[in-house]
Amino acid sequence: MQTFIENSIREAGAMCEASAGNISRDQLSFKNAKDLVTETDRQVELYLTDQIRKQFPGHGIHGEETGISNPDSRHRWIIDPIDGTTSFFHGQPFYAVSIALEIDSTVEYGAVYAPALNELFFAQRGKGACLNGEPVHVSHTRELIDAVLATGFACLRAGAEPNNLPVFNAILPKIRDIRRYGSAAIDLCYVACGKLDGFWEMHLNIYDIAAGTLMVKEAGGRVCDFDAGQAYPQNGIIASNPFLLPALLSFV
Repeated sequence: MQTFIENSIREAGAMCEASAGNISRDQLSFKNAKDLVTETDRQVELYLTDQIRKQFPGHGIHGEETGISNPDSRHRWIIDPIDGTTSFFHGQPFYAVSIALEIDSTVEYGAVYAPALNELFFAQRGKGACLNGEPVHVSHTRELIDAVLATGFACLRAGAEPNNLPVFNAILPKIRDIRRYGSAAIDLCYVACGKLDGFWEMHLNIYDIAAGTLMVKEAGGRVCDFDAGQAYPQNGIIASNPFLLPALLSFV
């Protein structure tokens, strides 16, 4: 399974790189005034769904662009063809392909590939998480003042209320710094490998976080919703090393 996932996600990443910088505004469509979709998003998802259906014809698929198929299957592939489409369109490297395989409602495999950064994250439940084949672990940062966190503003793009700005304004003075990569999949993987100490966001979808949350858990981190439960992402999401989670929960 790992070989199939890694080969497929690398090819999907190569498709992204081949079209990066070659997309004009008239090739864009919009989910809303701020949320972009490119033809590459659609082509990458079509490629991945075709590969899965050839190899595993009975499996279900939940893709960002094409929706849900075979919903009664025990197996569900969760695909975000380009997480960080705005970065992709604007020639920035912080975008990724994200694939997760859920079996009986539990994510068993996850992969996130950021082709412009040459970073391939892979995790299998109970087997740990890796970056480019090397094991990774969350940071050991214990105090917020020493922490670098990431967040995003999907809520603002969607015009949703409440939004993330009050939490952002409250937490920023209490930490070392903030990063804004524009891809929840990358944010979660950077928590997993210790490049970030924590991440929170509102108004995400399952395809944004399915692979990345497995990465964090397998790297020794914690993932929960804003009530310290497991109803994420619909009730918000927090991911961090074990030491910082209680402090982060106090802000949301």
